[in-house]
Amino acid sequence: MNDPILTVRGLTKAYVMVRRTLQVLRGVDLEVLRGEFLALRGASGAGKSTLLHLMGGLDQPNAGEIIFAGQNLARFSEAQRTAFRSRQVGFVFQSYHLLPELDALENACLPARIARTSAGEAEARGRELLARVGLADRLDHHPTELSGGEQQRVAIARALINGPELLLADEPTGNLDSRTGGEIVELLKTLCAERRMTLIIATHDARVATQAGRVIELIDGRMVQDA
Repeated sequence: MNDPILTVRGLTKAYVMVRRTLQVLRGVDLEVLRGEFLALRGASGAGKSTLLHLMGGLDQPNAGEIIFAGQNLARFSEAQRTAFRSRQVGFVFQSYHLLPELDALENACLPARIARTSAGEAEARGRELLARVGLADRLDHHPTELSGGEQQRVAIARALINGPELLLADEPTGNLDSRTGGEIVELLKTLCAERRMTLIIATHDARVATQAGRVIELIDGRMVQDA
């Protein structure tokens, strides 16, 4: 429980624009313990979402190292990064990113089917997870038939379908009212504790950040506080 699952050293990231270079991260160092609930807090543009995406293998840094369970992600091939994202990491986003043509069960099962899990096993996992997040009676509902909170619950079930070790949530309450957002954070905490997963949430909401065991403050791409 106390060993690091994720170590970040000297991480920098910049994006080349048409006429200038946008420096987003400026040498971030961070260690995340296995089973920890960590919040990345900062204003829009502070670099928290970029840091989250880099740690999850969605993007690559310009410099620095990301060590996950003793493996350096920078040395992964594209195929290895894809497998890492599929098997080791679950993602929850602010805008849900559910496919409108699929119902709740099909959306939840999609990562498992992409990972070539059998249809029967994927469906069994999906039904179990959707029941666990309180949507047992919404399996055949499409995203347009679900509230924002229900859509986010489907997205959480989808993130957990492959049994990841690391759950990354990028502003998961950003499109929700305060009551529903609080329920979503409590659900994430409970599910991660049950499954002994590490949870990292990027948020600008102080109420969400206070739920975490530790808060990292980012300002202009630099880590200025580790509380």
